[in-house]
Amino acid sequence: MDDLIRNELNRSADAITRIDPAQIKAATNAMVKSLRNGGQVIFMGNGGSSADAQHIAAELSGRYMMERPAMAGIALSNIAPVTAIGNDYSYDVVFKRQIEANCRKGDCVVGLSTSGNSKNVILALEAAKLRGATTLTFTGSGGKMKDLADVAVIIPTTETPRVQEGYMVACHAICGMVEREMFGPKAVFIDRDDTIAPDCPYCDDPKKFEVFDHVPESIKKLNDAGYLVIMITNQSGIGRGYFDEGILSKIHEKMKSQVEASGGRIDDIFYCPHSPEDKCSCRKPETGLGEMAINKYGIATSRSFMIGDSEKDMEFGKRLGCRSMQVREGFTFSDAVADILRS
Repeated sequence: MDDLIRNELNRSADAITRIDPAQIKAATNAMVKSLRNGGQVIFMGNGGSSADAQHIAAELSGRYMMERPAMAGIALSNIAPVTAIGNDYSYDVVFKRQIEANCRKGDCVVGLSTSGNSKNVILALEAAKLRGATTLTFTGSGGKMKDLADVAVIIPTTETPRVQEGYMVACHAICGMVEREMFGPKAVFIDRDDTIAPDCPYCDDPKKFEVFDHVPESIKKLNDAGYLVIMITNQSGIGRGYFDEGILSKIHEKMKSQVEASGGRIDDIFYCPHSPEDKCSCRKPETGLGEMAINKYGIATSRSFMIGDSEKDMEFGKRLGCRSMQVREGFTFSDAVADILRS
């Protein structure tokens, strides 16, 4: 029995991990564009997909993870219109009729179908297109729906339960990103050594640490412009035994004091204490520390930046979905900040 359960869990995990992240990003962008322009996101589906449509619509109109204003998420599954339209006309048009009544140009209309062939959803999507809405589908790997949508999220399986499980994971990821892009703060992630301070290899004494003269004023400018300033730094000296976290804390307290002396503020610091041999998920360019910051503050990564000196910093920022800016000879941290404020 344990093997049967494990095999089912593995099939679900396999389908979920093969969902294309680019499709999830495109779905997020479609919903955000509609909501920012005063539109609504309209969901529909049959049976289990109907319940899934109601679930995700409620995540928007209520909340997913953030405390924020309501968003216009609507499900076309209310029993009265479905049964009335089905009785008076045909079940084939229970969603199409509601689209004709409620859908406007610029809305985002989302159809869910495990088979990808639900006739009533297809007819409603076609009607939505005629009204100038963006159409989005969640399906398995089969069916017609994915080919007629503006944006298709495909759960790469034909096994109905696995498709439904994929819906939820993909939709939850989208809900989180929609919330952050609509209402989350913007941030500038910053590296430490050779970015805001001269590199003192494996610095083990606060007396050896000084920020560049131009840095405190530049950080204040970011604060004043509404950016969170969050440091992301690899500190393998801890893992190598060169210094401990107490020493690192004292160094960072000195750093924050130097910034605060000019009225600036570093909002948070996330550091990786591991050596490269540890193969951890938090050492840049891995994104573990960035994900921690994003989850803590609800950061909108598409409006955020990464400033660092190394290719690892650039890759880290790119993988988070930020614009990355590399300091180098002739282009300082302050130059990068000036570019950000002009953008």
